[in-house]
Amino acid sequence: MTSKGMASSSNLRIQGDENLQSMLLGTVMRKIKSRTWKKQRYFKLQEDCMTIWYKSKKTGNSHSTFSVGDVEAVREGHQSEVLQSIAEEFPPDRCFTLVFRGRRGNLDLVADSPEEAKTWIQGMRKLIENLENMGQREKLDQWICDWFKKADKNNDGRMNFKEVRDLLKMMNVDMNEHHALHLFQMADKSQSGTLEDDEFVLFYKMLTQREDVLRLFQEFSGDGQKLSLLELVEFVREEQLQCEQSRQHALLLIDRYEPSDTAKKLHAMTIDGFLMYLSSPEGSIFNPRHQGLYQDMRQPLSHYVISSSHNTYLIEDQLRGQSSVEGYIRALKRGCRCVEVDCWDGPSGEPIVYHGHTLTSKIFFKDVILVLSNYAFKVSEYPVILSIENHCSVEQQRVMAHHLNSILGDMLLKTTVDGKIPSRLPSPEELKGKVLVKGKKIGSLEECVNGPGEEHVGEVSDEDEAADIDDDSTRRKAKKPSQQLSKELSDCVVYCKSVHFSSFKHARTHSKLYEISSFTESKARKHIKESGAEFVQHNTRQLTRVYPSGMRTDSSNYNPQDMWNVGCQIVALNFQTAGMEMDLNDGLFSQNCRCGYVLKPKFLRGWERFDPENPRGLEGYMPLRLSIQIISGQQLPKVNIKEGSIIDPLVRVEIHGVPMDQAKQETKYIDNNGESVPL
Repeated sequence: MTSKGMASSSNLRIQGDENLQSMLLGTVMRKIKSRTWKKQRYFKLQEDCMTIWYKSKKTGNSHSTFSVGDVEAVREGHQSEVLQSIAEEFPPDRCFTLVFRGRRGNLDLVADSPEEAKTWIQGMRKLIENLENMGQREKLDQWICDWFKKADKNNDGRMNFKEVRDLLKMMNVDMNEHHALHLFQMADKSQSGTLEDDEFVLFYKMLTQREDVLRLFQEFSGDGQKLSLLELVEFVREEQLQCEQSRQHALLLIDRYEPSDTAKKLHAMTIDGFLMYLSSPEGSIFNPRHQGLYQDMRQPLSHYVISSSHNTYLIEDQLRGQSSVEGYIRALKRGCRCVEVDCWDGPSGEPIVYHGHTLTSKIFFKDVILVLSNYAFKVSEYPVILSIENHCSVEQQRVMAHHLNSILGDMLLKTTVDGKIPSRLPSPEELKGKVLVKGKKIGSLEECVNGPGEEHVGEVSDEDEAADIDDDSTRRKAKKPSQQLSKELSDCVVYCKSVHFSSFKHARTHSKLYEISSFTESKARKHIKESGAEFVQHNTRQLTRVYPSGMRTDSSNYNPQDMWNVGCQIVALNFQTAGMEMDLNDGLFSQNCRCGYVLKPKFLRGWERFDPENPRGLEGYMPLRLSIQIISGQQLPKVNIKEGSIIDPLVRVEIHGVPMDQAKQETKYIDNNGESVPL
């Protein structure tokens, strides 16, 4: 299906929807970047119902577009810092924010009337919903249509051979011109010298024909043309390892992915349906049983790895970057369950959050807590840990405590779950819907449970103060011998009292289960190398937090796997920085309903002695062999921005785990072929 076909399916979605019809006509709105940057732009929904086009009102200015698929959410009213800054000028019923996926900044808009704002808010949400509900065939049709529009330079609804050659370059394919012309002529059934509609679909199919997948298909197909129901059941059992209710599952796959009605009536799957199935999320290597909440959530907090963010308020670097509540929203929506605030005295008695002694911008502590109250449990109902690095005066500490209590209300955990002195840490299940504060505390939890003290201010020793000091930081400063701590803020800390770490021997005999120590990545690695087995044992009973070195001013990350190997629970990363480290984090926490808690393996929560540097010493040690067959890759992104460049792709497979398991292999690269890559 090409532009005409896609347009007809789009028309079906538009019919009867007044919001989408108005968006097709277009609207003038203000694009807001700051209190002083407010400019009018003309916004219009394209006929494909997948693209938003906009440009300046001034004639001659170039236009821009973005895909509906790039928009993650639509927020109404003053739900961004930019729109809050102009709240007195524009009422909330005219304001809304488009939140984009990835690292792209938000788009803040002000409509001329509440009715126009409502039209775009409801229309965008409808488009996002349509996209999320789109079937695999519709997604493929849309993908083909997108390529057609990119290649059809003169917008006449057909492609000549020159446009096809340009298309091949855009698709990362360096094809012999004679062969490309041969495919073009074979697809040009009308012999018009151009491709349109079904002809382009035929050209696309010939271009992306997957001989490797066809061979796999024919291994299970009796006649080489289709998979009967029994043959598909055999494939699902042998290759996909889905043995339970395999017949019902095969029928579901045919119904969901087979484009041919004739094949559906025969309960069969053609090569087109087979390819569509393998390219779908159901063809993923990810175990479908692990997508839902499948783990025991009733074990102590120390038995889980917890998705954790470092300096959550920063959305750029650590020295000059912007501080924003958006950092908390993005982290929480990714399933993060431990966020950090760095608190300092602010103007008018209001505490502020920023990276102290740097040029990073400042936000109010109160605004962070408001965001926490709104977003903490949208993605996961399991507890959020608020890690507080406190540099405030006693007076502003009391203001912090007031905001925590008044804004969070019953969300804030203020005492033990049963009102008794705990013999173990509570479970995520017991703490559902609760925010736990991690910070310094006056005295012990036992004293608080047995009866509150009379003092209104207490002193925290320099050992407690050292709990969150970056010992290898570029912002090194002299430690105070003690710090004044308000009782009100101290009382907000229950199960996560920050303490200085002396040694594993000292912790075994003196530490309480509700005490938590923090380590820079370098200190953690030192303990892993020198006392790995003791580190594992420590983490079966107490929480440990690890955070990036202060030298990482560019907000880069360390490898979290090293810390997970010894059972560290709160392994804090810079969520704003994409890369292998965040890929590992996203991969680990993509299981268990993305709830932000993953149960550690048994040998990291029991009393058997496990040393990640020498796993052979574990009782019942039995290594496994993993075999992976790489078939091919398709629709690979173009990474080289040089005009006309074609990529030489390869596939790299890496295993991350204990040092003995670390492995990496890669296929040979394929010259000049980024579209369909047999490997």
